[in-house]
Amino acid sequence: MMKADRTLLQLKFGSVIVAYAKNKNIPLRTAMDIFYKSELYDEINEGIADLHCRSDGYLVDELQLEIEHKN
Repeated sequence: MMKADRTLLQLKFGSVIVAYAKNKNIPLRTAMDIFYKSELYDEINEGIADLHCRSDGYLVDELQLEIEHKN
């Protein structure tokens, strides 16, 4: 398991949040709230499967799948 630099993770989190907000046409604050409460955030933060290396689009899709499964 590889751990990414904290600064790089923060940049990745920000870019995923922006991409998710644009994809769903929702405010950034709402997207941020959704992302930081998600399992995906925990998995990226913990370095699971090097998810931080995945594209923003891939991670947005994963976040959407997670949300759909919760509902």
